[in-house]
Amino acid sequence: MKEFFKFTLATITGLILTGIVIFIISIITIFSIVSSSDTETIVRKNTVMMLNLNGTLVERTQDDLSTMLAGLISSDAEVFGLDDIVASIKKAKENDDIKAIYINARQFSASYASLQAIRNELITFKESGKPVIAYSDNYTQGMYYLASVADKVLLNPQGMLTWHGIAATPLFYKGLLDKLGIDMQVFKVGTYKSAVEPFISNEMSPANREQITEYIGSIWNQLITEVSASRNISKDSLNLLADKMMMFHPADFSIQSGMIDTLIYQNDVRNYLKSSIGLDKDARMPILSIGDMKNVKKNVPKDKSGNIVAVYYAVGEIVDQESSSSEQCIVGTKVIRDLKKLKEDENVKAVVLRVNSPGGSAFASEQIWHAVKELKSEKPVIVSMSDYAASGGYYISCIADTIVAEPTTLTGSIGVFGLIPNIEGLTNKLGLSMDVVKTNEYADFGVMMRPLNHGEKNLMQSYVNRIYGLFVDRCAEGRNMSTEAIEKIAEGRVWTGEMALELGLVDVLGGVQTALDIAVQKADIENYTICTYPAKEDFLSSLFNKANGNYVKSEILKSQFGGFYNDLKLLHDMENRSQIQTRLPFELNIK
Repeated sequence: MKEFFKFTLATITGLILTGIVIFIISIITIFSIVSSSDTETIVRKNTVMMLNLNGTLVERTQDDLSTMLAGLISSDAEVFGLDDIVASIKKAKENDDIKAIYINARQFSASYASLQAIRNELITFKESGKPVIAYSDNYTQGMYYLASVADKVLLNPQGMLTWHGIAATPLFYKGLLDKLGIDMQVFKVGTYKSAVEPFISNEMSPANREQITEYIGSIWNQLITEVSASRNISKDSLNLLADKMMMFHPADFSIQSGMIDTLIYQNDVRNYLKSSIGLDKDARMPILSIGDMKNVKKNVPKDKSGNIVAVYYAVGEIVDQESSSSEQCIVGTKVIRDLKKLKEDENVKAVVLRVNSPGGSAFASEQIWHAVKELKSEKPVIVSMSDYAASGGYYISCIADTIVAEPTTLTGSIGVFGLIPNIEGLTNKLGLSMDVVKTNEYADFGVMMRPLNHGEKNLMQSYVNRIYGLFVDRCAEGRNMSTEAIEKIAEGRVWTGEMALELGLVDVLGGVQTALDIAVQKADIENYTICTYPAKEDFLSSLFNKANGNYVKSEILKSQFGGFYNDLKLLHDMENRSQIQTRLPFELNIK
């Protein structure tokens, strides 16, 4: 027995010491990464920039605890910033020592609007006369759409190309809620306001099916139009190929169809790249990653005018207050403070508000709308829409001087809804009951252990109607349209940027650079410096501000549950969400 305890104690001690050693090594590794992040990258002759697209694309990386944790938890969870990729492609175009861009297309999670922005920047890069070469073992549809812009598209001889069209597959919770004994009491305005449907139905409504059919059709038309132009394949042929489910055909079929130029193994790609830029097989060809390119100096002289054009990033769900979650959010109170500072800064001559949001709290959206209006009274405000700028995301955008959107941006969704759970059925199953003593008729309003009565329902619906009327009025003022005109295209309906342009909800199609060009023109300045806001949170600040159990837990769950993480988070956070929402469906599962 004595030997047993001795062995057990030694094992426990060993495990503890091993954990401590691993923790110390991890901290040293993280601090090494942080300390080396500002080292300037030297570009050598005959360099190729590589877009190694394997991971997740976000609007803007933070270089904080979230990014570090993602890297430690999963080696395949690299997080890329759209801003970093676009800036890197621009630098590659300007630098004479960078001879080509190599796209290594892998498993990359990104919306089509963001892929469209990268693709357009690659088209601009090609104007320099430098080639773009793309390779993949297995092209996803999104990655092929991006890669199709390349001069040569390469595929592994045993690889596959996914090309099947676009589908939307919303998830419905009503059956689960019924089993639990939870009744979701819904109040909304807008025939097409479908965010509430998962809670009250098991399938899409006819109106929702109609709008989804139209906007995914618009996105698909964008894809096949651009691929058709790049690959010289007709749109009809691309649709026929999609119906053949190309991923199940041999790689040779991709050559015959014109989708792929060459079948080649990855080991031979380096020599192919050398040949494409006129180098011998034995010649030296340095490769620079996105991380390397972030620290390459721009080939432009430093501006001394003092003029600033601000790019303010409003990314994520619109919320009333900050949480401990790792998810990026647009916190109403913080955005208001930031915009006030930009308004009062005399050096800031114009502001580009970069919006990537499905919406959220109606109250926070209204407060931000007012802050944008105040900012606009002092200097030009141009909105640049990313993947989403819908519902609350459109609310905070509509007052800008000019609205710029990608053709595949999802926007509009001008509608309002409220959700109040009734868990009476659940509490009955658990053997719980409730009684009440109150001084006034509505003193116990909002108690979830009973359904709302008739008077409460009328009050709630009246409140939602009033918020919707205010939303419509804000859009009418911002777009200089009548409320009647806005109401015809509102009703919670989602539009793509391409469709919104025809309806007058946006002014111009394009990306951040288009918005910057307009901002500079409206500010009437020649020399300026572009500054981004809010300031990125560094690793140490993030460590002290957010290094708690909930934060780490969310990163682990995200890596384990993948696409189902957002659905789990939705149900988990239901109690803390604002009851009145202006937002898209909680998860638009488009693939």
